[in-house]
Amino acid sequence: MSRKQAQLVLDEKEKPKEEWGNGLEFLFSCISLSVGLGNIWRFPYIAFQNGGGTFVIPYLIALLVIGRPVYYLEISLGQFRGGGVLRAFDLAPLLKGVAAGQVLATSASITYYSSIMALTLRFLLASFSAELPWSTCRQSWGSDCHDGSSVNASGKMAPAQLYFEREILHELPNLDEGVGVPNWQLVACLAVAWLIIGAVLIRGIKSSGKAAYFLGVFPYVVLLLLLLRAVTLPGAWDGIVYFFKPQWKELLNPLVWYAAVTQVFFSLAICFGTVITYASYNNFHRNVYNDIVIITTMDSCSSIIAGCITFGILGNLAKQTGITDIGSVVKGGTGLAFISYPEAIAKFEYVPQMFAVLFFLMLFVLGIGSTVGMGSCILRVIRDQFGKRAGPSWALAGALVALGFGVSIVYVTPGGQFIVNLIDFYGVSFTALILAIGELLAVAWFYGVRRFCADIKFMMGIETGWYWRLCWAYITPGLMAAVLLYTLLNMEELKYKGVPYPRIANVFGYILAALGLLQLPGWALYAYYKQRKAGNSIWQRLCAASRPAESWTPAIAQMPQQ
Repeated sequence: MSRKQAQLVLDEKEKPKEEWGNGLEFLFSCISLSVGLGNIWRFPYIAFQNGGGTFVIPYLIALLVIGRPVYYLEISLGQFRGGGVLRAFDLAPLLKGVAAGQVLATSASITYYSSIMALTLRFLLASFSAELPWSTCRQSWGSDCHDGSSVNASGKMAPAQLYFEREILHELPNLDEGVGVPNWQLVACLAVAWLIIGAVLIRGIKSSGKAAYFLGVFPYVVLLLLLLRAVTLPGAWDGIVYFFKPQWKELLNPLVWYAAVTQVFFSLAICFGTVITYASYNNFHRNVYNDIVIITTMDSCSSIIAGCITFGILGNLAKQTGITDIGSVVKGGTGLAFISYPEAIAKFEYVPQMFAVLFFLMLFVLGIGSTVGMGSCILRVIRDQFGKRAGPSWALAGALVALGFGVSIVYVTPGGQFIVNLIDFYGVSFTALILAIGELLAVAWFYGVRRFCADIKFMMGIETGWYWRLCWAYITPGLMAAVLLYTLLNMEELKYKGVPYPRIANVFGYILAALGLLQLPGWALYAYYKQRKAGNSIWQRLCAASRPAESWTPAIAQMPQQ
């Protein structure tokens, strides 16, 4: 939008938008949003699986050509529009379904994220015991237990694995008989997690901005403490060398590049509407260029630090148990957070309880930072759409907490981890890739890179370099399309721990994915229908629906003149 166009709408009288108290609140909020549980348990395992130190090379390349460009695009878009993700897509009404799909994916994410927070809180409370309850075998486990590592030639399991699967999850072998009855202890922890999320959300962006100082800094304090402890353990450096030892032939493996792209994509929490929402509370003229560099760098550093901690601790565990292959003691996903880490911490010579408390408290804080961002995105969309009819902030946040808690209970049943895996794949990961490509097309091709760069200049007073322009228009959507194609060509039947899902579960997954993807044609048809006055031909109405809506204005135009 030109300066002349912006000036024409400056006379609009609307309520001044809510803003961050200062720039640091925005910066720390984005850090707490982006640096989440995936940095701690996903990156180390993915890096180990895909060439160790070699993986860092495609990871950093993916960060430069996907992570940073998309983050810059989303922050600029949110700050310029000054509204939630649905309002941001007023720039291309024909693709507004992308925003609706992203809100649904975020809604699915916050439900199972909260259940992981419940598991973390349950472990946190158990860490205050005189003896860590997963450090030794129990009689009730019978002959299935052995006091060694989580890998044993006889097929027996370590106390940490049995404690997690039998005492915490009460995990079922399959879903043939349903998901089972919720565990009351996990339900209580889940309620506490949602109450904390709600307490931050009720006060609005001012409250979450203040909380971000703690949410953004505390995890790094704990990470540095754990790193110092990890590198001083016997055998730690063997593990760290094992982690970084490059396997150069893996650079030619397309699976490694696929893993790097997806790790950057989900680690930074881009294309879920959350970054756009946070940026919408910025001062209109804030120069966010340095923020983007800081946030993406901190995210990558936290992942690499987590990798050093993980393999330092596992190197020590391998040395203590006499295992020569460090890779054999590594577990991915929740197994790394709730089996491998606790197992290693339990073997610390000095005050293992303190390190367990710090570790699980850090995970819980990381979960709060991410879920508050997701909740803020959902609430902002509702307020944008319904205004005062949505009710007061406390009622809206309370309704989200109640609904989210009710849905999340299914994840704390004995079959809950099967459901987490199902929702994550069909409701989030798969649809998010398609919606991300749609977002890039909406901004770079429908709205236009040249016009978007002019908006950035009007807003921040800076020129946009060719690097950003090429990434937005060609490189980033091209790579995302390649990742999507690779996913489709290599898609297999979804399993959890090698166990296939019953047919009804897969049908539910397909319906969930369709619900997100059908937003694209649904909103496109609605935008097309609204252009009845644009002409009689289909082409004329499509062109009209592709142009910015009348409601598309910069955030500065929505504020009353002083």
